[in-house]
Amino acid sequence: MTRPTLLPDAARKEALEGLSGWTYDAPAKAISKTFKFKDFSEAWGFMNRAALKAEVMDHHPEWFNVYNRVEVKLTTHDADGVTRLDIELAAAMDAFAG
Repeated sequence: MTRPTLLPDAARKEALEGLSGWTYDAPAKAISKTFKFKDFSEAWGFMNRAALKAEVMDHHPEWFNVYNRVEVKLTTHDADGVTRLDIELAAAMDAFAG
């Protein structure tokens, strides 16, 4: 398996422009977003779909859930920052959230 490569700043910025509501956290070297749902069941369903995608990708999010809110942080630890894997998983999460 090839090690993922860090996205250059310009590529990361361009990728973020194509995602809704994701922001770059420079100190954490990660992208993040808070998703809000109608209730806990909807939030849990989103997390289930995201978890299955993450498992297939072998790329797992840092996240926190309280009731209808899911806070997500994506970074690629092997690359020490944001890679195409983070952008791909972010786009999938946006699609799952509807």
